[in-house]
Amino acid sequence: MGIVKKPSIRSYWHKNPILATPLFPRVMKRERYENLMRFLHFNDNALCPPRNDPMHDRLYTIRPLISLMSAKFTDNYVPDQNISVDESLMKFKGRLLFKQYIPSKRSRYGVKCYKLCESTTGYTWAFRIYEGKDSHLNPPGCPDYIGTSGKIGWDLVYPLFNKGYHLWVDNYYTSIDLFKNLYCFETLACGTVRKNRRGFPQILTAGKKSRGSSSSLRQEEVLALRFTDKKDVYMLSTVHDESTVPVPVRGRTEPLEKSKCIVDYSKFMGGVDLADQCIQPYLVNRKTRAWYKKIAIYLTEIAIFNAYVLYKQAAVEKPYPFLEFMLEIISQLILTPTPVTSALESGDLQRLSGRHFPSRVPPTRCKKSPQKKCRVCRKKGIRKDSSYYCPTWPLHNRVLQNLSYRAKLLNSPFLLCPDYPLLPVPTHWLVIPTTLCLLPVPTHWLVIPTTLCLLPVPTHWLVITTTLTSGIP
Repeated sequence: MGIVKKPSIRSYWHKNPILATPLFPRVMKRERYENLMRFLHFNDNALCPPRNDPMHDRLYTIRPLISLMSAKFTDNYVPDQNISVDESLMKFKGRLLFKQYIPSKRSRYGVKCYKLCESTTGYTWAFRIYEGKDSHLNPPGCPDYIGTSGKIGWDLVYPLFNKGYHLWVDNYYTSIDLFKNLYCFETLACGTVRKNRRGFPQILTAGKKSRGSSSSLRQEEVLALRFTDKKDVYMLSTVHDESTVPVPVRGRTEPLEKSKCIVDYSKFMGGVDLADQCIQPYLVNRKTRAWYKKIAIYLTEIAIFNAYVLYKQAAVEKPYPFLEFMLEIISQLILTPTPVTSALESGDLQRLSGRHFPSRVPPTRCKKSPQKKCRVCRKKGIRKDSSYYCPTWPLHNRVLQNLSYRAKLLNSPFLLCPDYPLLPVPTHWLVIPTTLCLLPVPTHWLVIPTTLCLLPVPTHWLVITTTLTSGIP
């Protein structure tokens, strides 16, 4: 529904030729889809701790899905050296305690999600959904004096400590305390900073500078930078030094000298925006009061984009565009026919999962300890006999079906005896046990013409003719 846009849910099942989309009613009925969405839950709400409980979780309704997605995102991919942290806003205008208003975002109202993405591909490696300003946040090893915004960045990046990563953040997260502590864990950082941030040198903020000029100060591993373009830009970095690089500018013959810190920040900061840009055209934006359903759909779309990143890196030939990749997933899920289980396979499943009372195979005239072929081993191509069988195994319906089919083909009556193969016999032949025959035979059963048999047919034998097969199921 994110690819095919329609004004309402019911429009996807509309019979009007202008609105009709045959795929949707062919895959699922509208009533079934509505019932599935109505009863979609991810956790048992009856077990949710009350609000006054210290263990209360505002995301309890969808916590299992969040935990599952987080584990899969981190286990299946190792990001490159450059990673970025930023927030993303999922549109939602219903009543919700932790709904946010961010005027700079396109949606403005919604649920805020903090993401750690790979800078070059946009792969979402970690995320955290905002639960409110009074939510408990205490990431492992984080000092208390860093502040809430710094703790958010710490919580997302701490699994990557001591691996030499470069973290890129905006002025909401950047602080001198955070960068110094990250440096102790071999994680370098760079980002814009607010000029009134605690510890930032105020000497850099004084006075006016000409366009294109830059000034910087260094304290141990932290570089503080001011660059003047149309307006002043303030930076903190533990990645760069004071070096500059020439940058071509439209309308100017000579390139402009910019700090390498500014150039690299513009290059590696857009990981989260790249992911949102690819997902945005295919978002499923439907009005609903159930906020957790929208979050579930949003996380599913992030998972699809992450899968696309993995596909592009594993592709030998030119990879599909993102739209073609999603269409291929849809066709594999709903257009590929599912294998139909045959009657014999379903019978085997019933035999393996049902209740049985094994007993030994009864002796015959020729064998005191007879055996039967094992049905399971025969399926695997292994020849093995067993002295046990289940006398209550329900083969009666299958026997009648086989007899009905053969009788219709051969147009001849059948005489059925216990333990005898179901073979068609002519009308003038009779199947009798060898115990009733005076002739020495090596088998348990004997087929002889009826003209040679002077014995009546026992009552436990069953005679089926073609006139009776129409009533057999």
